[in-house]
Amino acid sequence: MSTKTMNLTLRIWRQPGPDAQGRLTTYQVSGISPDMSFLEMLDTLNEELILADEEPVAFDHDCREGICGACGMVINGSAHGPERTTTCQLHMRNFADGDTIDIEPWRAAAFPVVKDLVVDRSAFDRIIGSGGYITAPTGAAPEAHATPVPKPDADAAFEHAECIGCGACVAACPNGSAMLFTSAKVVHLNVLPQGAPERESRVLDMVGTMDAEGFGGCTNTGECATACPKGIPLTSITTMNREYLRALRKR
Repeated sequence: MSTKTMNLTLRIWRQPGPDAQGRLTTYQVSGISPDMSFLEMLDTLNEELILADEEPVAFDHDCREGICGACGMVINGSAHGPERTTTCQLHMRNFADGDTIDIEPWRAAAFPVVKDLVVDRSAFDRIIGSGGYITAPTGAAPEAHATPVPKPDADAAFEHAECIGCGACVAACPNGSAMLFTSAKVVHLNVLPQGAPERESRVLDMVGTMDAEGFGGCTNTGECATACPKGIPLTSITTMNREYLRALRKR
């Protein structure tokens, strides 16, 4: 483990509540190990703030293993920071001693700020709730090999199922679009035989909910796929558009 430490200037977005005026507040932190994760660095800052009887910085986190997607924040203008990973898996060795780091919440109309770096991402839940399910009979579990799935379809489903719903795609998109997230959820189920009964209604309902939630339109800038920590491909949007047109024709 490295014995070197860093002194950093943090400019963090502080906003007491959804309707309050927010601003960037400057903090100094010292003795930061390059082996710390970004969230551990924020923990260190919060410990100092609590000891000084100041309000700690609110930020989302849960698993801290790059699985849950809760830890989203914009770091120096990039979703999750300079590395293509989740914020909890970003380490301070990606920064240099004396750096100034700007830390902000996701910026999107559909992700209102709750407090400081915490945003309300329940719009994603409503998109999934509108069509992210399959029809399955109740009772005993079916035989594992009862429904054969071609290898390319299984690979595509697994690839899109990796989406953790962190919202980096929305934060990175200049339009605040949720097309990459929604397409990942649609394609994941639509390529599988188990998802066939809702194939048309799924894409129509999920896209309709996405639009109703106030996300912006897609103009194919590709920033969403660049920022995605799980590597959801930009072609998933093309696939969803094709599914959407197919569903419109059938309806």
